[in-house]
Amino acid sequence: MPLIRPFAGLRPVPEHAADVVAPPYDVLNSAEARERAKGRPWSFLHISKAEIDLPEDTDPYDPAVYARSAENLKKLLDDGILMREDKDCYYVYRLIMKGHSQTGLVAVASVADYDINRVRKHEYTRPAKEDDRVRQIEALNAQTGPVLLAYKSQPDMDAILEAVTKSEPVVDVTADDGVQHTFWVVDDDETISQLTNGFDAMQAIYIADGHHRSASASRVAKTKGGDGNQNSDYFLSVIYPHNQMNILDYNRVVTDLNGLSKDELLSEIEASFTVATEDAAVKPGGPGEFGMYVEGQWYRLTISPALIPDDPVASLDVSLLADHLIEPILGISDPRTDSRIDFVGGIRGLGELEKRVDSGEMAVAFSLFPTSMEALMAVADANEVMPPKSTWFEPKLADGLVSHVLD
Repeated sequence: MPLIRPFAGLRPVPEHAADVVAPPYDVLNSAEARERAKGRPWSFLHISKAEIDLPEDTDPYDPAVYARSAENLKKLLDDGILMREDKDCYYVYRLIMKGHSQTGLVAVASVADYDINRVRKHEYTRPAKEDDRVRQIEALNAQTGPVLLAYKSQPDMDAILEAVTKSEPVVDVTADDGVQHTFWVVDDDETISQLTNGFDAMQAIYIADGHHRSASASRVAKTKGGDGNQNSDYFLSVIYPHNQMNILDYNRVVTDLNGLSKDELLSEIEASFTVATEDAAVKPGGPGEFGMYVEGQWYRLTISPALIPDDPVASLDVSLLADHLIEPILGISDPRTDSRIDFVGGIRGLGELEKRVDSGEMAVAFSLFPTSMEALMAVADANEVMPPKSTWFEPKLADGLVSHVLD
């Protein structure tokens, strides 16, 4: 079976696309989703976060939530807000945010290739989050949240996608956050064949964001026992050239200095880093460089080159900071479970780090240089796992632009 294939997408009719598209299910909590969907009866949040249509104390994992999600999806179909494509197609999806543009292919990717790591991973998953997505897929008989994938940029594939964008899009909407979502249908057989064959010749594609969605799709496929060619044997994906992906910094804040004074902290840090006092917020200029904010003062930390190993995981900036500062000096050995550390996406800016320290909520903050796509792919190629909170991708894919029905 091919690595990717076209599919008959379930998508909003063009005149209602702006009413439907919504942020991904996992970037809003229930209260935020309820507020965003207020006065918007066709928002996809009524499907992806259906607890907003139930009493406010409803557990998001209650069976009633999945049942309501299915009811809401049926209503959008019955009302003619959503339509099903009459043939298998690919789609081209362009995101534009603050001058950054990326153009990718919407397809369904092979579960079998995911299972053998041709669709490569770089994160662990949590069973509870997988269970949630499995129940959602089963209730809807559809995958509604696309997995964000990347392929190593290839001029011929990139050129095909770019050529599609010269035609008229079926959807072109700008969301509340200013991100522009533009969507084209690829329904001619020759282009479909070129894309299928071109991707099938690739050694691998890479999960950027959506490990739980892809893992849950694999679980659902096994329960359906398909022959490898059923809709359930593929999962909804948007695949971008790696050199167009936009990874932001993913910063750290810690509640205390592990019993150290600021001067003692700086003294210990100097064993592994050069330390320079800075007058303004420190946005690291490259790998191996970090900002630190403590007691109203910014410092630039540069790790000793001799401490950077030749290893795809240990050489990551998130690993270097953890291995040479956060664990040995601040005493945090497991950032997945230790409540003393929190993580701040770079979309919030360095001012958020200052705010959380100045408020007294946190004692120290660290700014990092963004992980590169090349580093992510190297980890995945080595069949290794990145530390938690290593990447923050922007802009986010919208939910509701297209879904994959499993019948």
